[in-house]
Amino acid sequence: MGRVLVAFGSSEGQTATIAERIGDTLEDAGHDVVVVHAKHPPAELDPGRYDGVIVGASIHMGSHQSYVESFVDKHSEALNRVPSAFFSVSLTAAHPDPDDREPAQEILEAFLEETGWEPDTTLLVAGALKYSGYGLLKRVVMRRIAGKAGGDTDTARDYEYTDWDELEAFIDAFRALLPDAPEQS
Repeated sequence: MGRVLVAFGSSEGQTATIAERIGDTLEDAGHDVVVVHAKHPPAELDPGRYDGVIVGASIHMGSHQSYVESFVDKHSEALNRVPSAFFSVSLTAAHPDPDDREPAQEILEAFLEETGWEPDTTLLVAGALKYSGYGLLKRVVMRRIAGKAGGDTDTARDYEYTDWDELEAFIDAFRALLPDAPEQS
């Protein structure tokens, strides 16, 4: 089985949760997986030494984390040489209507254009509203944004919108790109 790097950026924790799930799923399939936060990757990290790389970032205020963009910029040559995938996490991705998800898709495409990275597969992933982790001001702002979008506004609880089955299909598609990929069950 192959060596896989999963690098991510996370502001509120959902992207980290998703990256860990990806890592666990790939490990369960027999791959040797390293999961790293792209803000503080090990100095010796070389994505070109892996058989495949998945990068994930979340959208906040209309863009992905700048440190994830820097990570991809720095390693774009290596990322374009190996099987690679990108997942972009946002609340916008939770909309059932594809037209309502279009802004998130445009941000994803702009990220790839700016970095010169051409991953083999991409996925918009619905994130989470973690009201319990927000300060008062952010909780009020997020409640207002969620309300305007027809989302959940009860700030006494958190809401997770991630479609784990869709994520599993994304992981399977990525696994099929790896050298000596096992047959999908």
